[in-house]
Amino acid sequence: MTTIHPSPLLRQALLADATTSGAFGLLMLLAAGPLSQLLGLPEMLLRIAGAVLLPYMALLAWLGLREQMHRGLVWAVIAGNILWVADSLLLLISGWVSPTSAGYAFVIMQALVVLMYAEFQIVGLRRSNAAAI
Repeated sequence: MTTIHPSPLLRQALLADATTSGAFGLLMLLAAGPLSQLLGLPEMLLRIAGAVLLPYMALLAWLGLREQMHRGLVWAVIAGNILWVADSLLLLISGWVSPTSAGYAFVIMQALVVLMYAEFQIVGLRRSNAAAI
């Protein structure tokens, strides 16, 4: 794997993604019941998504604080973000759930934020320098 010195943009994008993922993960995990009623999304879906986001937040924070990063791991984070966006849109068009208007807005907005982080991470990765071995 190629090791890089992360650009400031990559580091900031990873840490911002970690902060957002942690906040939404806690929100969905701890307030799944009330959110389920407000958003029209299954409570278990919200709990599972929240539970997935917490270790993901830890990975992003750990990676964002590293002096050097493996390029492949950064690409894995970017791919995970893109997959999250695709799954979010699939959730809305599949008919598996019946979200309220607030639920549609919630899923679309969080997908757009995740897509934004993926874009910043791609640009930040391109601005990063290869580390000397």
